[in-house]
Amino acid sequence: MAKFKTDIETDRAKNEMRNIEVEIDFTPNALASILYRQGNTHILCCVTKEARLPGWFPRDASKGWVHAEYSLLPGSTDSRFRRERRGAKGRTQEIERLVARSLRGAIDLEALGPIALTVDCDVLNADGGTRCASITAANIALRLAVRRLIASGDCLPIDLRPSREDRENGWTPPELTPTEARNHENKVIPHDLSAISVGLIGEDVYLDLDYILDSNADVDMNVVGTADGKFVEVQGTGEESTFSYDELQSLIDMARNGLAQLAEVQAAVLDDIE
Repeated sequence: MAKFKTDIETDRAKNEMRNIEVEIDFTPNALASILYRQGNTHILCCVTKEARLPGWFPRDASKGWVHAEYSLLPGSTDSRFRRERRGAKGRTQEIERLVARSLRGAIDLEALGPIALTVDCDVLNADGGTRCASITAANIALRLAVRRLIASGDCLPIDLRPSREDRENGWTPPELTPTEARNHENKVIPHDLSAISVGLIGEDVYLDLDYILDSNADVDMNVVGTADGKFVEVQGTGEESTFSYDELQSLIDMARNGLAQLAEVQAAVLDDIE
């Protein structure tokens, strides 16, 4: 049990992840929605299919787009977080961009086809690591949305997509076999995406920072990666401190351990869900 500068203790081991729970289809209207709990950080993530591609896309575009929005709800923090009614502020914009580019880094937009998806990540309760939990939750919801788009015939392999003339002549989408559908899903999202926070407190490296750990960290880092061991983004900052190359390596190693655990969680959650 470690003791920190705020005199608050934790009963988690340094390499121990917080407990994760995932509830599928938490809300009924979205293409896919999940309630994602990582300890006391709770994220509602919904994926919506837009009516059209963004206006700056070419008219005959063959690839799609993924946009993300992020919000802390008023009751998510210990004092009320005011709604950003006049547009997202700096921190919110930064996190939205991180979530969106992370998702776009893990999805094949050409394989997705001319479809625009919006992923909304709303923080219901914040206890550290909200941006990382949002990315992990967003991946689960996005894969489920893609799976459903494939089942409905909206997301098809390039060689099976209709021409404009086909659509005008009453084209109906082909029905893929389960193997074909799964192969195409894995073409659109080759590897699951997740994110985890790590921190250096004194000489010790900790995994999955909650608020207490984060507020005590001399160095904190957010690491985004795919299930095949590739990195999408690494954000590391010394909080009134510096860190050595060896400490950086230790932080990355701990993050890789966390990302591997998250990949297993995601695979178990998504197995056989339609």
